Amino acid sequence: MKKNTNAMERILKYNGDPSMKMTIATILTLALPAIIEQMMITMVQYVDTAMVGSLGSNATAAVGLTASTTWLIGGILNAAAIGFSVQVAQLIGAGQIERAKSVVGQAVQFIFIFGGLIGIIAFVVSYPLPMLLGAEKAIRADASLYFRIIACSVPFNFCSLMLSSIIRCSGDTRTPMILNLSINLINIVLNFVFIYPTRDISVLGREFTMFGAGMGVAGAALGSFLSLFIVSVMFLFVLYCKRSDIRMRFGRFYRFEKGVLVSAWKLGLPVALERSLTCIAQIIITSIITSVGTVAVAANHLAVTAESLSYMPAYGLSSAGTAMVGQAMGARRLDLAKKFSRITTYIGVIIMTLGGVLLYILAPDLIRLFSNESEVIALGTSVLRIVSFAEPCFAMAIVITGILRGAGDTKAPFLISFATMWGIRITVSLLLSKPLGLVGIWLAMAIELCARGILFMIRLYRNKWLEIKLIND
Repeated sequence: MKKNTNAMERILKYNGDPSMKMTIATILTLALPAIIEQMMITMVQYVDTAMVGSLGSNATAAVGLTASTTWLIGGILNAAAIGFSVQVAQLIGAGQIERAKSVVGQAVQFIFIFGGLIGIIAFVVSYPLPMLLGAEKAIRADASLYFRIIACSVPFNFCSLMLSSIIRCSGDTRTPMILNLSINLINIVLNFVFIYPTRDISVLGREFTMFGAGMGVAGAALGSFLSLFIVSVMFLFVLYCKRSDIRMRFGRFYRFEKGVLVSAWKLGLPVALERSLTCIAQIIITSIITSVGTVAVAANHLAVTAESLSYMPAYGLSSAGTAMVGQAMGARRLDLAKKFSRITTYIGVIIMTLGGVLLYILAPDLIRLFSNESEVIALGTSVLRIVSFAEPCFAMAIVITGILRGAGDTKAPFLISFATMWGIRITVSLLLSKPLGLVGIWLAMAIELCARGILFMIRLYRNKWLEIKLIND
């Protein structure tokens, strides 16, 4: 943590306008671990998806069916994490370390209350969910069981999301990188055990028997549950044992403060609404895709997984942007906040433009990593190539969202995302799904992503977000 914190401290205390070289160095110091984290997690998830894909298109469709609902829950949890972590970033930037630690202490207690509540709701919903989404009878049982197990992991998922966001906003982007990568590596190992039956395998020319539970789709969910549990314990250990500005003390209890909870609500509510309405829209789109057929559901899930490799660097930059802008705003360095925002966005656009080119070229190879069914490969390739043209604008939306959140401006991302998702993506999807099928739905997505990115860029350059009242004022 020391190196990352010093980079921020150095530039915040720098008298005058820092050079472009110094600014970029600070951005990369914070952003590179977050980018590597997102890229490596995505690569590991590729392996995870390929494991389920090896069971057939029905298994892939069973997992993909509930993906939008899982994103919805993740969005709500992420909103709560942002509500606390942005406060931590701004308080550290303002030098109010004890106040920042108080917010962290309250966040830890909030994890168990809110995470448990959301987990219970998800568990109850797991039973009727596949039927409500219009799934074919062949995949309903697997989809329901998969989501039920995932629901049990919600409190641990919330713990890793909350503490990852808080630690990152304190200036340490390396620790979340290491621990979040661990989640996925552990998940892969557990998947080998739970998904497949006991079998003979060959390693370096030697044959031996590998134990397996043979649980299929349910095994994939169980692997996720256990990996999240293990890593959430690791995050708590780091928070309470590693030397840092926000290190917690065992036995120290922080009472909930009205001001902290109100600020978390004001910051988190627009994010929750944004993610909720976006995910509800995605659930509607999933229902539209489901009506097209199982092949379309499988191809859509695999294409979404494949596409994620191209935009993960932008999410890394977005996370770093929240921390940098949050601390700069807290330190009353609006000049730095503005400079960070511009350069971070440019870097994101450049990276995702290159990612879009690679996505177009490698589309068929990426889909083949997860499936050997010719129909799924052909359809997945077509939709990936369509969305590849929208990647630069998607970068604008992703990176600027993190920047605005660091400044405490969570309303603008909500309003922009709501307007484009519901006004463009759903409307155009309904118009094009019948004549073009899945291709029409992804064409609608590409149009919407371009519109969203342009609106976010307009918001960034109008500089209204620099006038947002700070949390600690």
